[in-house]
Amino acid sequence: MARRAAQTPGGHPGGSEEREGSRKIGVLRALWPFMRPYRGMILAALAALTLTAGVSLSLPLAVRRVVDNFRITDAALLNQYFSAAMVMAALLALGTGLRYALVTKLGERVVADIRKAVFDRIIGMSPAFFERIMTGEVLSRITTDTTLIQSVLGSSASVALRNLLIFLGGLVLMLFTSAKLTVMVLLIVPAVIVPILVLGRRLRAISKENQDWIAASSGNAGEALGAVQTVQSFTHETLSRRQFSDMTETAYQVSRRRIQTRAWLTVIVIFLVFSGVVGVLWIGANDVRFGDMSEGALVQFVIYSVMVAGSVAALSEIWSELQRAAGATERLVELLQAVDGVQDPAQPRSLPAPVRGEIIFDDVSFTYPSRPGISALDQVSLTIAPGETVAFVGPSGAGKTTIIQMIQRFYDPQSGQVKLDGVALSDLARDDFRRHIAMVPQDPVIFAATARENIRFGRPDATDAEVEAAAKAAAAHDFIMALPEGYDAYVGERGVMLSGGQKQRIAIARAILRDAPVLLLDEATSALDAESERLVQAAFEDISRDRTTIVVAHRLATVKKADRIVVMDQGRIVAVGTHDSLVAEGGLYARLARLQFTDGAVA
Repeated sequence: MARRAAQTPGGHPGGSEEREGSRKIGVLRALWPFMRPYRGMILAALAALTLTAGVSLSLPLAVRRVVDNFRITDAALLNQYFSAAMVMAALLALGTGLRYALVTKLGERVVADIRKAVFDRIIGMSPAFFERIMTGEVLSRITTDTTLIQSVLGSSASVALRNLLIFLGGLVLMLFTSAKLTVMVLLIVPAVIVPILVLGRRLRAISKENQDWIAASSGNAGEALGAVQTVQSFTHETLSRRQFSDMTETAYQVSRRRIQTRAWLTVIVIFLVFSGVVGVLWIGANDVRFGDMSEGALVQFVIYSVMVAGSVAALSEIWSELQRAAGATERLVELLQAVDGVQDPAQPRSLPAPVRGEIIFDDVSFTYPSRPGISALDQVSLTIAPGETVAFVGPSGAGKTTIIQMIQRFYDPQSGQVKLDGVALSDLARDDFRRHIAMVPQDPVIFAATARENIRFGRPDATDAEVEAAAKAAAAHDFIMALPEGYDAYVGERGVMLSGGQKQRIAIARAILRDAPVLLLDEATSALDAESERLVQAAFEDISRDRTTIVVAHRLATVKKADRIVVMDQGRIVAVGTHDSLVAEGGLYARLARLQFTDGAVA
């Protein structure tokens, strides 16, 4: 954990180095595929937005009429002016409310779709992907980054468009009101645009760095909390607090730079805009004094100037939000476009029915992406017949668990093929063949749900009776019934309310319930006591009779009855045979057996 805590943002896929080439706000175009299905809602929001902008721009015209005719003697005409103003105010309120409702709904809908799309993409990625990125960072992108996008789509974008319409419409109406004053106002525009462009570019870079550090701190916290018992066992709390504090403080310092940059941008833009407007109005006031302009025209120009200046100031504020949203979008697009090293073929083949469970390793060599210089499997060739029980033994790092991973096609070999019933796994859709495999891992995964739901994970359509039958076969029924609510008892996050052996029996029941033709057992009984192990072994012997069973174990007592035992060392198969033949043969297996059965050592 300390190694990852020290890692700076950018040291993972999605880091700033890989994003250097994309520095434009145009990355927000990547949101369009998610918005396209809701074109009707977008058009309605644009109509409401145009209505409110049009009403806002027409209000100064009414004010001019009132000011120029303030001394009017016809009360009915004066009442008409104010009645018209009230109608316009009602239209403005109605349009604004409609715009808010539509764009807020649009933002919520699009962000929900983005979150689902990112999760759908990530949940199917092979383990190699997660060697390069922490799950906490992925969660940060799904939550924090999408929240920024929601803010833009649900508010900032519509406000920006409205202010843009007011800016353009206001300029045109200012031109009709007084061309001379309008030209003077336009002279201010370059002075305003330059700081927006310069500081805006810097703001976007800082915003991306800020989000990177937030994601990194989330990943660090997720890792520490996920292993909280280990952290506490090694009295690592202080160091973990310091690591998280350092990363959070760094994120805060970067956010301070972002806030300061944005504050300076706001100060500069507002000062330039309003000081320019004041100077122009001074000239306008002199025109009124000399009779070159009416009071109403000057008031109309003043209102339009304020509206235009306000829209420019608002656009500068929203530009900052768009910069942050662009960085967030870029990070999410990286996840959506991440290339998985393990992919389904364009035209997958089908397995012969029924699935028999024959597994063939045909000259398979494999190296983990994170350890390119070390062969996990080196020219492994082996045929496992349907219904055969084959055990893999050997020292740690020999390649036993890699065999299990290759059978599930979590990775693809650099050379050779793994086949199921004569069909290469790379020619099959992963879902198509994995549903014929049941797995009991060494470290069982228990979900934050009930005991019944955890077992039913193996086969979601199983009945309660089938769930309980699987639990009995896994010697889990008795301890489950002893829980306060039995099978409906909540077992806590990661199964914290269960012992290690209880977790493993839940995982075994889950695999038994799946009733697949291929059963993978990776140290499946390592956390069981002697009595539970005896019961579970009897259950395994019963269910393995009609299915292909692959057993990975360190304790040789658990594999003595296997049809064949495959001895591995440094990624190679060094011996194959029964327990008795391998002991008689001598070599690595005999040495391991002597250590465990004669000397009583625990491997």
